[in-house]
Amino acid sequence: MPEVLRKGPIHRRQALANGVSRDVLEGVQFRRLHQGIYCHRDHQMTWEDHVQAARLALPASARTTGVTRIQQLGLDTGPRWPLHFVVEGDLHLTLDGVFLHRTVKMPGGDEDGVSPEAAFVAHCAEAPTIDAIKVGCLLLHLEQLDLHLLDRLLVEEKWRRGVAETTYVLPFLDGRCRSLPEAELLAYVVAAGLPLPEVNHPIEVAPGIELTPDQWYDPYELAIEYEGSQHQEDRAQYNADIDRYALYRRHGVAYEQVTRERMRSPKATVRHVHRALVERGYDGPAPDFEGLWLTLFRRLADVVRPPRAA
Repeated sequence: MPEVLRKGPIHRRQALANGVSRDVLEGVQFRRLHQGIYCHRDHQMTWEDHVQAARLALPASARTTGVTRIQQLGLDTGPRWPLHFVVEGDLHLTLDGVFLHRTVKMPGGDEDGVSPEAAFVAHCAEAPTIDAIKVGCLLLHLEQLDLHLLDRLLVEEKWRRGVAETTYVLPFLDGRCRSLPEAELLAYVVAAGLPLPEVNHPIEVAPGIELTPDQWYDPYELAIEYEGSQHQEDRAQYNADIDRYALYRRHGVAYEQVTRERMRSPKATVRHVHRALVERGYDGPAPDFEGLWLTLFRRLADVVRPPRAA
């Protein structure tokens, strides 16, 4: 068996060209993934392999879009299935594990998928508001989302699905957030009506000693730090965190930690931040868990286009 046929998904044409008959392809040595697409029984399919298998089964002009394209860009967000592809024209084709979008005009992109801007617009058409905010913030931070190109897309192609949703969510995006959880935490603070912090803004805790908290409330001299799993699993990060918090304490800078576990309860997270602010002198409004807050957990399309009463 040629080695090239053992390493991932293959098209029937490739197998035949390498001397493998149709009967062998349909036998016990291979698994059929889609019509005309196979992989060797010993090959363990990765997510990337499944994307490639779908690409082989679709027309050459098909491109990844939406959350699938965003995941290809390196963001660990959203469901992995179904895979999202888009084709130009009225093609009707059913593939297991693939959602095929159709468009009258293919957006810009490359051989792998549509542009990050087009992928974000497509994602906003499907995503909950909080997810769209998180993804948009991190794409901005990674400099993978060009606001000028996005604005052109929104203005020149208003007919595209997701344009209204993207337009709504744009004011909530902040490219200073360095991770999805940081963006999520900031969105909670903003939606609950708490004071706006500086985000990843360097502060000098002592002459020549600078720290960069995830959130910094300058009027209250309070730092908020998010602690994800990598802060415990990565020993270098773990030790760096110990040193950083020691510097906060040594120089009398108040800080609060927000863990991944605490973030599972958004209201508890906001109350935790609010309590810390009050202890530092904040006397403004308490968190508001109505209005804007409730929109975070609804599908963005339903926020922009509320369903009509029957």
